[in-house]
Amino acid sequence: MRVFPGSRAEAEGAGVSTDSLTKDNWGEATKLVRGGLERSEFGETSEALFLNSGFVYPDGETAAARFAGEDDGYIYSRYGNPTVSMFEERLRLLEGAEACFGTASGMAAVYSSLACQLKTGDHIVASRALFGSCFQIITNILPRFGIEYDLVDGKDLDAWRAAVRPDTKCIFLETPSNPTLEVIDLAAVSEIAHKVGARVVIDNVFATPILQKSLQFGADIVIYSGTKHIDGQGRCLGGAVLSTKEFKEDELKPFLRHTGPALSPFNAWVLLKGMETLKLRVTQQSGAALQVAEALQETAGVSRVLYPWLDSHLQAELCRAQMTGGGTVVTFDVEGGRQRAFDLMRRLSIIDISNNLGDSKSLITHPASTTHRNIGEEERARVGIGEGMLRVSVGLEEPEDLITDLSQAITSTQ
Repeated sequence: MRVFPGSRAEAEGAGVSTDSLTKDNWGEATKLVRGGLERSEFGETSEALFLNSGFVYPDGETAAARFAGEDDGYIYSRYGNPTVSMFEERLRLLEGAEACFGTASGMAAVYSSLACQLKTGDHIVASRALFGSCFQIITNILPRFGIEYDLVDGKDLDAWRAAVRPDTKCIFLETPSNPTLEVIDLAAVSEIAHKVGARVVIDNVFATPILQKSLQFGADIVIYSGTKHIDGQGRCLGGAVLSTKEFKEDELKPFLRHTGPALSPFNAWVLLKGMETLKLRVTQQSGAALQVAEALQETAGVSRVLYPWLDSHLQAELCRAQMTGGGTVVTFDVEGGRQRAFDLMRRLSIIDISNNLGDSKSLITHPASTTHRNIGEEERARVGIGEGMLRVSVGLEEPEDLITDLSQAITSTQ
């Protein structure tokens, strides 16, 4: 492989010790700005964008060696790309994982992380409170291939214990969940899973790698939609799977390479730039979200407010033990059902109606008619998603302006 000037590879080749320079012992902010950086021969300050589909070889022997896995150079951008590799390494460092593989979207990451390791006759247990598309994968898509599933109340450890079986291969969960912000005891569920040899796969999107380090609590595989906080500005799609090197090399990589949900180099570059401000944004947005949640608790016409950092949260103690902040999303119920919720959204002047989250702009959605419409009315009722529920992704605006905007919209619909 070409050694880029100023890179770690060049330093190591020159006999320079990089122990004090790296990476794994850097602070979080340094990892977010410097992690994975490799410069081309032009010495650019920003990460280089390699917008190419393929790569050339100096000779036939090199091409053969790369396809045989004896040379780790690049082959094809569906397999790997220098810009994508930089994104993967930066996120790997941040998460504290052994390996990372970028994907075309968050849902590509969810599906591939499960499908690559499951086969006909296997069993998966998942928390019932899931994002709508995740629910469809567990209850509709995987069963087409003969994979059995059970859904449980994620808060109930006895339910997890009762559901796992000798043939349980995976446990899948979100914590906090979308949109009800349920929190699951990661350490306890991981212990239950590992007793039967099952892997724990967690969608950590709501907590972000800033607020929750899932691997530290026993999770085996961590999933992200880079479309959310990692980009943070509504520009592109992307996802990632973080795991052990063994899982990535033996199970995930062959599946992704041959099925094709590759992360675009351009999108990887956008995600890289988004990561530089990830900690700043998530910290600021979480602080603002707490202010919004506290204000909503005091607002007439609001019947329930869900936010992990509120004392009123049913798992407040666990939230504080497992997370370093409450996250950027606040969910609340308004009296009057769907019509009242729709009237409220119509009257907002700052907050936009959108089903995305983690954006620098504050966004609001009605889960029952959008993100969770396809799980059905009965299932929505089981997890507490009512017609009056609204989910707010708090952005970077002044918290006081967001509170004023929500208050006037709620008041004007009474």
